[in-house]
Amino acid sequence: MQKINVALCSFGMSGLVFHAPFINIHAGFVLYGVWERSAKKAGDIFPGIKSFDTLEDMLADPAIDLVIVNTPNYTHFNFAQKALLAGKHVMVEKAFTVNAGEARELVDMAKKKNKKLAVFQNRRYDSDLKTVKKVLDERLLHEIVEAEFHFDRYNLALSPKAHKETNNPGAGLLHDLGPHLIDQAIYLFGMPDKVSGFTRITRPMSVVNDYVDIMLYYPGLSVRLKAGLIVKEPQPSFIIHGTNGSFLKPRGDVQEDTLKAGRQPTGDDWGTEPESAKGLLNFSRNGEQVREYLVSEKGNYMELYDRLWHSITEDTDVPVSGEDGWKVMKIIDAVLESEKTGKVVEPV
Repeated sequence: MQKINVALCSFGMSGLVFHAPFINIHAGFVLYGVWERSAKKAGDIFPGIKSFDTLEDMLADPAIDLVIVNTPNYTHFNFAQKALLAGKHVMVEKAFTVNAGEARELVDMAKKKNKKLAVFQNRRYDSDLKTVKKVLDERLLHEIVEAEFHFDRYNLALSPKAHKETNNPGAGLLHDLGPHLIDQAIYLFGMPDKVSGFTRITRPMSVVNDYVDIMLYYPGLSVRLKAGLIVKEPQPSFIIHGTNGSFLKPRGDVQEDTLKAGRQPTGDDWGTEPESAKGLLNFSRNGEQVREYLVSEKGNYMELYDRLWHSITEDTDVPVSGEDGWKVMKIIDAVLESEKTGKVVEPV
């Protein structure tokens, strides 16, 4: 099996939780290096991993094949650009960039350099979305006329990560949880014709948006996306209404919490939701009305890494492309334009 040497641009929570465990156990990847600016912690967990003092030193290492940009949003364009120019394949965390212009520039550069450019949209591989997609693919609800997606939390406290709570490009919930919701909507329904939306600041002492409300308009379909940090009582994260019924799904994916607890992403039970997270399906089957709780699909972020490996070694499509990331950023730009003008706008 061809080995792909991977380097991380940081070893904070995302590097430790979302990337390193999967790269380390995948037979085709080698967790080769990490850029550690001060504390050198990666070697304590992964003996033999190479620690670099600067990005330039890391990119100059010819052994590195793939660079994962898992740093603050406002650095994504700059770091990804440098990695592509250094001849590396690149995967960038969400938000892909700060705006659509930057995203388009990275897509064009990757094509010019003949390198793979992926976006780390791991939520496509949540048990929740995989279950929703199965319902849609099997057309259990027939024609979808309305959908509403939520990504809600309850947390009044400001993040200890300064870059998330200061006025810098890419800060705020629109660029944090917003890309998950937008990517999921585009993944399921495609690009909308028009967009409207607004953001708010709801937490005491916050200076960045922490509430997002977006409307996507399609022919015969409207999709609402909402995210907030002051939602104490959980509500369905996916609400789908079609001409043959409805599907309501609570957020139930367990992977993030399991990874944070230190478990490795292995075992037959990996990504299995609790029974309480089943979605409610109310529809007509063979002329009879059926109201039942649907067994959820298993979540598995390893699918993203596995598809990325195949993409690099076999020149197949990446799991979530730079073009996909560009589309998400076009929606975010449209939301900001709608908020500014009070109008429904086209994502261009």
